[in-house]
Amino acid sequence: MQDEGEPANLAGGVSKRLMDIIVAALMMLFGAVVMVESYELGAGWSPTGPESGYFPFYVGLLILVSSTATVVATLFTRSPDRASFVEPRQFKLVLQVLIPATVFVVAISYIGIYVAGGLFIAFFMWWLGKYPLHVAAPVSVLIPVALFFLFEVWFLISLPKGPLENFLGY
Repeated sequence: MQDEGEPANLAGGVSKRLMDIIVAALMMLFGAVVMVESYELGAGWSPTGPESGYFPFYVGLLILVSSTATVVATLFTRSPDRASFVEPRQFKLVLQVLIPATVFVVAISYIGIYVAGGLFIAFFMWWLGKYPLHVAAPVSVLIPVALFFLFEVWFLISLPKGPLENFLGY
């Protein structure tokens, strides 16, 4: 039953209350995993001082306790926030960034970070920035080339490379 003055979740989507519970439950799980792993490392006090898992164990405990308090407070509040967590328009904007970013991360494994980065820049400039291709193309080539020289040549830091860099001898 909805309280007077409480915004309804008319879209039928996920409420803020449910998201609070889900995130807090995931953090409880994370805290528990940290505690178990830290305990296996040694979470006690040795004659020479704390064992390697001592501080991480208590950090995990703090995460677990605070997340449990969040779940309890969210479940037993007198006026739960049932407003929609995200509106469809906002969710669409998130997906416009999340999907290409995910494709970019996967593409790095196959075509290397420089080529994937160039394609990512070109796509975003053209699709979301509405730049014409004759503007997006030079930027999407020059930035990865500059980054290649910065990391690979000057700083000698090797980043994931693909077939193009292999063809060029790197």
